[in-house]
Amino acid sequence: MRHFAYLSEAETGRLFHLPPQELSLASEPGLLATALGATLYCPATRTELVKDIRKQGTRGALSMVLCLEDSIADADVPAAETNVVAALGQLHAETTAGNTVGLMLFVRVRSPEQLLSLAERCGDALDVLTGFVIPKFENSSGAAQRFLDALHSVNASRRSGNPAARPLRIMPILESPLMIHAETRTETLSGIYQVLQANRADILSVRIGATDMSSAFGLRRSRDLTIYDVKVVSAVIGDIVNVLGRPNGFVISGPVWEHYSSGERLLRPQLRATPFAEADELGLRQRLLTANLDGLIREIELDLANGLLGKTVIHPSHVPLVHAMSVISHEAYLDALHISGEAGGGAAASPYRNKMNEMKPHQAWAASTLVRAAAFGVAAPDTTYVDLLEASMN
Repeated sequence: MRHFAYLSEAETGRLFHLPPQELSLASEPGLLATALGATLYCPATRTELVKDIRKQGTRGALSMVLCLEDSIADADVPAAETNVVAALGQLHAETTAGNTVGLMLFVRVRSPEQLLSLAERCGDALDVLTGFVIPKFENSSGAAQRFLDALHSVNASRRSGNPAARPLRIMPILESPLMIHAETRTETLSGIYQVLQANRADILSVRIGATDMSSAFGLRRSRDLTIYDVKVVSAVIGDIVNVLGRPNGFVISGPVWEHYSSGERLLRPQLRATPFAEADELGLRQRLLTANLDGLIREIELDLANGLLGKTVIHPSHVPLVHAMSVISHEAYLDALHISGEAGGGAAASPYRNKMNEMKPHQAWAASTLVRAAAFGVAAPDTTYVDLLEASMN
């Protein structure tokens, strides 16, 4: 697996100072968590799941979730489970024949019992999975621990049949009302942190359920606004990062952007024309504005500024935007190298001579930037995000 693998060798050489690293499911978990990028959700009821997985993998998705929870009706769950079992079985057979899946694949389950049942039905086909996505994760009632106990049971069973079996991991979604409401948030987040820390090896990353957060207040943001404009929700996100996203904490993904087609625009566009004009890509800017994707680009930028990496997405058109915005600029890469080599402290002008690098305060930033550089690559000095968008969306 590798981000931007669909680009030609010549395009990769032109756009990147350092290309993204090759990854496998055996790569270091922190690197895999950073490399999730745009995690594409797919209802498990789709009739051609294997075809969908293969297609999105070739188009640049590096992580995908087959969803058995909110995206499907309660009445459709039994059929969806059977569909998932069949799809994983087919992928496993194809992988055994040498055709690897090519992305990180997860199943979003509803309950610990469903996780155990699916694992039993899938058997060796679990080898194609990276893990499970756990909804409404909190432990006031012991629900989080029951999910983890189910995962431990599955991993123990896999090891009993094959001591070298790769462990499956979970991605918990933080979206429960107890965590959202102000009067119970601090205690609930503290409990979540404790259970995640106690089971750290089982956790790949933490996801944020902004749709459920908004629904707790009867709200739904428009395509003209980012989630950070919805103050009650952005306050929850800030507290999540405060508790779970500190140095040596957990990789936390950005919340879903739920719009994927054009509509009436109320506010002015949020993409400056100049970078697109300089790259001779004004047509690309118009495409983004027509599809109202300028709001998504702004939200991705705010995700990164607030310590979130990657994003939950529900449409393939969102994947290239998330990945293009995740590439490390040449300037940021040189700053990170400069800072990471000076852990003893001090301050000095940055390599680009346009800012002051303070060595001790920026150590954690430098470390996470270098991990992201390994996952998504480092842009060439003259490569802009417009160049990356153009290459990604063509």
